[in-house]
Amino acid sequence: MSQPSSPSAQPVRAAVAPGSSILIVDFGSQVTQLIARRVREAGVYSEIAPFTQAAAAFARMQPAGVILAGSPASVLDEKAPRIPEEILAAGLPILGICYGQQALMHQLGGRVIAGDSGEFGRAFIEIQDRCTLFDGLWTEGEAHQVWMSHGDKVVELAPGFKPVAVSPGSPYAVIADDARRIYGMQFHPEVVHTPDGGKLLKNFVRHVCGLAGDWTMAEFRKTKVAEIRAQVGDAKVICGLSGGVDSAVAALLIHEAIGTQLTCVFVDGGILRQGEAEQVVSLFRGHYHIPLVHVDASTLFLNGLAGVTDPEAKRKFIGKTFIDVFENEAGKIGGADFLAQGTLYPDVIESVSFTGGPSVTIKSHHNVGGLPERMNMQLVEPLRELFKDEVRELGRELGLPEIFVGRHPFPGPGLAIRIPGEVTRERCDVLRKADAIYLEEIRNAGLYDAIWQAFAVLLPVKTVGVMGDGRTYDNVCALRAVTSTDGMTADIYPFDAAFLSRVATRIVNEVKGINRVVYDYTSKPPGTIEWE
Repeated sequence: MSQPSSPSAQPVRAAVAPGSSILIVDFGSQVTQLIARRVREAGVYSEIAPFTQAAAAFARMQPAGVILAGSPASVLDEKAPRIPEEILAAGLPILGICYGQQALMHQLGGRVIAGDSGEFGRAFIEIQDRCTLFDGLWTEGEAHQVWMSHGDKVVELAPGFKPVAVSPGSPYAVIADDARRIYGMQFHPEVVHTPDGGKLLKNFVRHVCGLAGDWTMAEFRKTKVAEIRAQVGDAKVICGLSGGVDSAVAALLIHEAIGTQLTCVFVDGGILRQGEAEQVVSLFRGHYHIPLVHVDASTLFLNGLAGVTDPEAKRKFIGKTFIDVFENEAGKIGGADFLAQGTLYPDVIESVSFTGGPSVTIKSHHNVGGLPERMNMQLVEPLRELFKDEVRELGRELGLPEIFVGRHPFPGPGLAIRIPGEVTRERCDVLRKADAIYLEEIRNAGLYDAIWQAFAVLLPVKTVGVMGDGRTYDNVCALRAVTSTDGMTADIYPFDAAFLSRVATRIVNEVKGINRVVYDYTSKPPGTIEWE
């Protein structure tokens, strides 16, 4: 079999014509992937490359333009990331965002200093002059809300540039050299907190770079099928189905590419939602006729989780055990060279930089944290550069039933990270029942599609209650529901009191072991969506 393939060492390969894509240079920002999202929303294909590999990606892609992303670094640092000279000398349109703007000025002859105070969060810029980037969008004298996150600032422009917008903390909030088609902005247009940010990026890729905006999910499907066939050849692939939309879409896409070379393995570790195992087997084995191995490994997983309370330890154990089971099943099947996963952009940005840049680690992600170095299969990750809503769009393109396409995200470790503290079969059963009631009430209220993710959490806390004439001392259940567009940030869903009261009453009455229900009002950030 082939040697292990690192999850962070697989570059996205463009299958589009030279001059029809955008290269995004990653300097380690946590929101670089959002730039790619906005560019794709404008109908333009893009790739992300770390600054260490940007020159090679630039030569391979021959892009129509380049976007320089943000960074936690400072251009004043001795080993600060730099823009490859090949990019600066190519004469192509360039857009520098935050650190990208500062790097442009630092390398082209301007001056950047460490600010006495930075700008973080919402800010307002005043438009002072016209530039091609603003055409049809912003004009002189207007003020617009943006989102800032910087300490350093540009204090002297490189030759050929002019200031076109200012903010209270940035004398050069937006700069332009229309003749060379090079622009810089101190704020982040890629985040939702810059209301016109998507339009600015669309202006850059469509108007400044001259791209038609005709890249579609159908084109992505065609490209990925070709890539999978080229990567896999006549080898066998084993795909782990989790019950969620990511692995389901990945399996369908791979099956379209290689047919019966794919075998899906559905591992029931006893940590799935109510009725999920039956749904997966029925859809993939019964409807799509995809070779499917259904493994009941609940005893293996739950015995291994006994006494484990640390969230990272749970993730690592579950990830390792899944791979162990896959390897065992691969041997039974007759040997597989490739392991398929439904890894997405947000999965990777929270673990390591998507393509190797110096991003700050937040936590080991559910889908990638448990992969051991000894794994003797290469990875096939066809969804690696997509966000969740794009995966759903691809699922519809592939004909996946809406009940799967629209399903709320579900983490790889399943209920294990929705049970803070020790995970037992009994506690999983209690949580499954509470979660099913909660989701049923959300569907009955017609709210399911308005919510990004909703779930119940079984807390390691017991409280005194009164039921009938007797005293109870049972578990607390927390309810969580958030709205989001990409999972990177999230706000709580504002249920009315009557709805929450109805859900709480049903859970306490129908689920033995729970006598109190609370609602989580925390947004992301500062919290994460999942509790662990």
